[in-house]
Amino acid sequence: MPPLKSYSPQNEYNGNGNNNSPTENTSGASGSSEASTSNVTTLNIQRSNTKSPPYCNGQYPFKVLSNLQQLRSQKRFCDVDIVAGGATYYCHRVILSAASCYFEAMFRPELGLNEVNQKTVVLHTIDGDILSILLDFIYTGRCEITQSNVQELLAAADMLQLHEIVDGCCEYLCRELHPSNALGILRFAEAHNCEALAKSALNYVHGNFPAIAQEDEFLETPQALLSQLLSSELLRVDSESQVFQAALRWIKHDVTQRRCFVFDILSLVRLALVPVKVIDQALRDCRDMSVKIALRSICRDIASKRGQLVPLRVCPRQLAKKNIYIIGGSRRETSSTWNPADDIFDTVAKFDIFRREWSETAPMEIGRILPGVAALNGKIYVIGGERGAQILANGEVYDPQNDCWSPISPMIVPRCEFGLCAMDNSLLAVGGWIGDDIGGSMERYDPDKDVWEIIGNLPEPRFSMGVVSFEGLIYIVGGCTISTRHLNDLVSYNPVTKEWQPLARMQVARCQMGVAILDRYLYVVGGNSSSQAVLSSVERYSFDDNTWSTVCAMSVPRAIPAVAAADGLLYVAGGDQPCEATFYRAQVTISAVECYDPLTDTWKNCPDLPVSRSEAGAVVV
Repeated sequence: MPPLKSYSPQNEYNGNGNNNSPTENTSGASGSSEASTSNVTTLNIQRSNTKSPPYCNGQYPFKVLSNLQQLRSQKRFCDVDIVAGGATYYCHRVILSAASCYFEAMFRPELGLNEVNQKTVVLHTIDGDILSILLDFIYTGRCEITQSNVQELLAAADMLQLHEIVDGCCEYLCRELHPSNALGILRFAEAHNCEALAKSALNYVHGNFPAIAQEDEFLETPQALLSQLLSSELLRVDSESQVFQAALRWIKHDVTQRRCFVFDILSLVRLALVPVKVIDQALRDCRDMSVKIALRSICRDIASKRGQLVPLRVCPRQLAKKNIYIIGGSRRETSSTWNPADDIFDTVAKFDIFRREWSETAPMEIGRILPGVAALNGKIYVIGGERGAQILANGEVYDPQNDCWSPISPMIVPRCEFGLCAMDNSLLAVGGWIGDDIGGSMERYDPDKDVWEIIGNLPEPRFSMGVVSFEGLIYIVGGCTISTRHLNDLVSYNPVTKEWQPLARMQVARCQMGVAILDRYLYVVGGNSSSQAVLSSVERYSFDDNTWSTVCAMSVPRAIPAVAAADGLLYVAGGDQPCEATFYRAQVTISAVECYDPLTDTWKNCPDLPVSRSEAGAVVV
């Protein structure tokens, strides 16, 4: 832009069409005019072909809202009184109409409603305190949503068509979804046509059905909604037995009114996939004769393979089709010369528990032994471990849908023989062997930000232990410390309070064992004992009773096995086994796989691993 020019009369345009020179001024009037305009300046601005955007002040809307709220508080220019719950609120019709289609229709003259000419309008169905919050939002754009007001607030905002408040309440409820309230939120969202909230709540119910079925709220579920859930392919269950037990629990809660739905409800359960022992146990526990008769009829129908009452040819639910992934590890066999570099696996073996078949997926970028392995949001994370003499901090994530691996940010501390578990949409890495010493730190990974952070320390550095998460707590069992090479203790950690709690001790001190959770029990499988023996023993911890008990031992002893729970069974794959050579005693890897059935307290053989391996991780997706 050219510089600003001062105004001068010789640049003035003459109305007669002539440009007169300054020497032609002959009258006093002219001189007076020149004197009166000598202090005025004009801007000589070049015009541009591009149109500049209009001026906009971002603070102006807030200023107007603030002034409107002040006018309302001072009762200035208010032309309508809104009454609710005995309280009166002074407002402006035009402001209410601009914010809400409900009020706009109420005050529109052409609709001829009585409220058009009324000074006072009474809202009978809204609580006074709730209306006060909504009016404050209309005049300020701010609203505090709490656990105590969200339900009434959403209902009132839905009625007044304040969609912004409805959206805010829905976002709040999405964050508050929990097994104890998910079904109630789902029903509430459907009643108020909140499609996004209903979809989120339904997805949560599908993904957490076993936990939700244990809550009191589940017992009050309407029959139509229960039928919808039991029909769904998207129930994420470990086995169809969980669906069967949930259906029976619902029926028994009000058996007088619900016995007429027995066959309707049980026909939605894929009973051909439920072990006969589970149905027999339900028969023994049932006290209502009509339900007993129905269960007996179903048992006879399944045993005779007639399929008249329940379909016999059924497939597992889509999200119950579980695969066990055995990841990384190493191989040491007596039949071959062991080369550490060649026998560290980057491959992943996948076992389809329904087809009982092994296959291979895409390999990892880096082969590793003793890594941390965990499943989170349908993906598999493999982190740390060891390759050769190098302890790793890097990690990878596997997407089963795309069969591909991607790198993630490395841990702050390189670790192997450590614990990794998923909790609250994050991963926690605990302890481990960190090179020349034992690690005592804990760090958390945020998959959304791809960032690790140190969150605390163990009571004592530890490695080669079992680590799991259950109902908001982290459990650490066994392992090795600086002072003790084989531990039998069990401790829990609360990430919220940062408190550690000692629990009942294992019966056998061990390290390098496998751990998994099945039916509210923590199973500890095999490992090495203080006598340097490789163990075949298995014991389990009851989260409810804080007690340990011994179960049937495995058919073969194993150290560092891969252990996972799926479809109501405990699977153990590979591991190390003692081998007596001519001049020394060694441990070699095995390929044997077996599964434990807690209903019969027995182990059964499964198809062997394609290649023997130990020091691998196992997850179920």
